[in-house]
Amino acid sequence: MSETPQHSSAHLVDRHPDIAGTELVARMVPPRQFDGATFDSYRPDPDHPSQEQARDTLRRFAEPAQPITRTSFFGRKKAEAAPTGPAKPGVYLDGGFGVGKTHLLAATWHATTGRKYFGTFIEYTALVGALGYGGALGVLQGARLICIDEFELDDPGDTMLMTRLIGDLVAGGSRIVATSNTPPNALGEGRFAAADFLREIQAMADRFVTIRIDGQDYRQRDIDGEAVALGDDAYLFVLADEAASGERMTDDAFDALIAHLAKVHPSSYAGLLTGVQTIGLRDVHELTDQSAALRFVAFIDRVYDAQIPIRATGVPLTSIFAGGMLDGGYRKKYLRCMSRLNALTQGTVAA
Repeated sequence: MSETPQHSSAHLVDRHPDIAGTELVARMVPPRQFDGATFDSYRPDPDHPSQEQARDTLRRFAEPAQPITRTSFFGRKKAEAAPTGPAKPGVYLDGGFGVGKTHLLAATWHATTGRKYFGTFIEYTALVGALGYGGALGVLQGARLICIDEFELDDPGDTMLMTRLIGDLVAGGSRIVATSNTPPNALGEGRFAAADFLREIQAMADRFVTIRIDGQDYRQRDIDGEAVALGDDAYLFVLADEAASGERMTDDAFDALIAHLAKVHPSSYAGLLTGVQTIGLRDVHELTDQSAALRFVAFIDRVYDAQIPIRATGVPLTSIFAGGMLDGGYRKKYLRCMSRLNALTQGTVAA
């Protein structure tokens, strides 16, 4: 399909969002699909006891300190705060994609009282970019809880930045919960010279109790095969049907979207999706440029957060990561994205 269908559709490539630092702060809450996430609504797989153990550990971590009474030498009673949960100031959830890590992260956020923030790794680094290190630290410092989803260290600069930020936040009394597909002492492995930054990575890892969560990707339990790809006629029918019903479906050539993502900062990708109810992509093909592929992964993360279905023509979206990408250091990122693309194209986007 080389020609744009003849109708008035919205186009993602016509949008140029620029989200200010203050708006980034306001958005630091769990994605709407996790508005009701609680420890009770988390359903651990009985075949994988680590899921229940992770839930119970985080439940204790989120509990407020309970006052206890101690009697001094002179018989006076003194109230003190009894520690709850892990002794370290942070919990790090390490596990495969689709095992409920973000649900547990959101449940911890909801169960914690006081000032708190929830964001992806890229949103925290973007906040520093928008406000400067001192400005971002000034906003976050003193918060009772900092939740960091999709923790990744893709370059040395990010390693140094997040190590320093976590250290300063912990020193100010904040508690940290993070999720990732990679154990904290292996972050950056296969992506840059991680050995050169081992001390910084280890210093950050030492602040966390690491919990390994095993299990099957819940998005794939009832899904077989690849992402759904439509034929040209079927795509045009969906586009016309959405327009007739007043639904907001965007329509973009895959190449054009990939080029546009390079012009928008990843922290603003959520702004591309405002008011969108379905995303249409034409002429999907394999990607061989890793920078373009990683930008697309970041975009799909925000699409999945917003639970927006995708309708596409060309090769299945789960087949776009070519050129040995699935054998490199970003393998887990791509596999997580493929899992989400499979769900988004088959209509199974509910959390």
